[in-house]
Amino acid sequence: MIDVQNLTMKYGSFVALDRISFQMQEGEILGLLGPNGAGKTTAMRILTTYLCPSSGTAKIDQFDILQNPIEVRKQIGYLPETAPLYSDMQVDEYIAFVGNARKMKGKLLEDRTNWVKDVCGIKEVWKHTISELSKGYRQRVGLAQALIHDPKVLILDEPTSGLDPLQIIDIRELIKGLARKKTIIFSTHILQEVEAMADRIVIINEGKIVAQGTQAELTEQVRKRGESKTAETLEDVFIAFLRSKRGAKKPAL
Repeated sequence: MIDVQNLTMKYGSFVALDRISFQMQEGEILGLLGPNGAGKTTAMRILTTYLCPSSGTAKIDQFDILQNPIEVRKQIGYLPETAPLYSDMQVDEYIAFVGNARKMKGKLLEDRTNWVKDVCGIKEVWKHTISELSKGYRQRVGLAQALIHDPKVLILDEPTSGLDPLQIIDIRELIKGLARKKTIIFSTHILQEVEAMADRIVIINEGKIVAQGTQAELTEQVRKRGESKTAETLEDVFIAFLRSKRGAKKPAL
C-alpha cells in the first residue's frame, strides 16, 4: 500500500531526511517515532505531496508521489499536527466545505457526512462554531475532514498532541477502529501512543531511520546487539537505538 524508497530532503546544507525507506501493508498501523526535529513531519509532508523531496520517491496505492500527485491526494486523508480548521465556521458548514472541495455532492456527500458525524463522535457539536470547541473536539473534526472522501490511507501528525488523558483514549480508540478499513501512518514522540496503537514501528532520528519492525522485533534486535540486557519496554528500546546513534548521551523524550 505504501512504498517509500530513499526519500531525501535537503534545505541548503541541512539534511532533514537522509535516504529513508520503509513499506506498509494494507490495513496496517505504522507508528513513526522519534524525538522532536527528527524528520517525522517532513516525511509526512512529502508523502502527502505537500513537499517535493530532493531525491527518492514513494508510492501510495501504486501511485507515485512525483508522477501522479493528484491521484495520491485522492487516496490520502491528512491530519496535520494543527488541525486545518476555520474557526468562524460551524462544524456542519466546515465538513460540507471540505466535501465540496473534494468534489463530492448529493447522496454521496450526504452519506459520507452522516458517517463521519457518527464515527468521529461530533453529533453533539454539529451546529457549534469551531472556535467554541475543546481541543478534543477540534481533533475529532480534523479527523472527520480527513475521512470525508473515504481515503484508503490516513496520515496523522501527532494526533493526540495537547489532549487530556480521556481525550487521548477517545482518539486512540477511534484511530484503532478505523484501522479495520484503512492503512494508517501516524507520527509521535509519545512512546505510549506507539505501544497502544502501532502494528509496526519506524524509529527516526536526525533524518535517518535507526530501526524498524514490530516492538518484539526491535526488542530482540537490541538484545542481540548487547546494547541492553534489560530491554523490556518500548522506552528501553527507543533509548538503546538513540544511544547507539549519539553515544552515551541519554536522549530527551
